[in-house]
Amino acid sequence: MNWRNKIFKEHSASEFEDLSFDVFRYQLEHCEVYSNYAGAIGKSNPGILADIPFLPISFFKSRRIISNEFTDVQCAFKSSGTEGVRSTHELVDIEIYKASLEWMYRNYVGNMENQIIIALLPNYLEQGDSSLVFMVDYLIKMTKDKNSRFILDDEQEIKNAICEAQMSNKTLVLFGVAYSLLDLCGKDIDLSKSIVIETGGMKGKRKELSKEALHSKLKKELNITCLYSEYGMTELLSQAYCKGDFQFETPPWMKIFIRDVFDPFTLIKQNKRGGINVIDLANIYSCSFIATDDIGVCTEYGFEIRGRIDQSDLRGCNLLVD
Repeated sequence: MNWRNKIFKEHSASEFEDLSFDVFRYQLEHCEVYSNYAGAIGKSNPGILADIPFLPISFFKSRRIISNEFTDVQCAFKSSGTEGVRSTHELVDIEIYKASLEWMYRNYVGNMENQIIIALLPNYLEQGDSSLVFMVDYLIKMTKDKNSRFILDDEQEIKNAICEAQMSNKTLVLFGVAYSLLDLCGKDIDLSKSIVIETGGMKGKRKELSKEALHSKLKKELNITCLYSEYGMTELLSQAYCKGDFQFETPPWMKIFIRDVFDPFTLIKQNKRGGINVIDLANIYSCSFIATDDIGVCTEYGFEIRGRIDQSDLRGCNLLVD
C-alpha cells in the first residue's frame, strides 16, 4: 500500500478515523511490541477511535518500535534526554519524515525558498542523531542560501549573521532552543522583522520558565513581533506549531487526545488537563499511537502544553507543570 499518498493530505473526521483504523490494523500485524502491548491490556479490537491503545512513549527507550516488513533502517533518531537511556526511533523511509515536516512548515511558517534560516541548537548538535537537527538542516538546504546555517554559541557570529540576513530581501527565520534565545537578551539584537521559532527547554542550562513567561521575556528583550513555538519529539515524525496564543495546531494526519493521568486508559473532555496522547499517522512504520509524558489541554482551536508528568525525563518540549 502507498501509505504516503493516503496520509499526507486533508482528511475529514470520518476519513481520519477510517485511516487511523487502517494504520492500527497494519501496526497490530507488523509491529510486535505494539501488538503485544495491545494484547496485554485487552485492546486488540477497539470499536471506536478513542479505544485504540496508545503505547507509552518510554517503550522507545527499551524496545525496537519498527515494522517487521523491513530489515534495513535508513537512519535512527535519538532523544535529547539528560538522564538515563536516550529514546531511539528507527526510520525505514526518511522521505516520509521529509514530506511531513515540509508540508507543515510551508503551511504554517512559510516557503523556505524565501527565507534565510539560522539555527541556534548547540546541545542538539553536540549530542548528535537529533530529529530536530535533521529537520532544520533539511529546511536550511531548501533555502538554497549561503547565509542559512547552524551557529553554536559564538556571540559575534550570531550578531553578524542576523544583521546580514536582515539586510537581504528574504525573511530571517531564527530557530533556537529556549536557553540559546535567552542568551541573546541584552546583546542589542532587534528581531522585530524576523520570525523566531522557539523549540525545546533549558536543557539544564537555566531555570525552567513557563511558556508564557519565556515568550514575554523574549518579546520584550529582543523586540520580537512574530514568535512561534514548535512541538515535536524524537518519537513523532510530525510537528505542531503555535504562534502568539499558545494554541498548537497540527497537520491533518495528526490528532491530540487528553488522558486521565490517574487512569491512563480513559480519555477526558475538552478543556480538561491531563496527559497528551498523539495519533501521528506519519509514524506508519513504527507506532502511530503514542502516550507522551506531556501535560496538556485540548481546546476549541488546538491544544496547549501545560507541563510534564512528574518524574518524566527532561527533554525537548520540556516545561514544568504550572
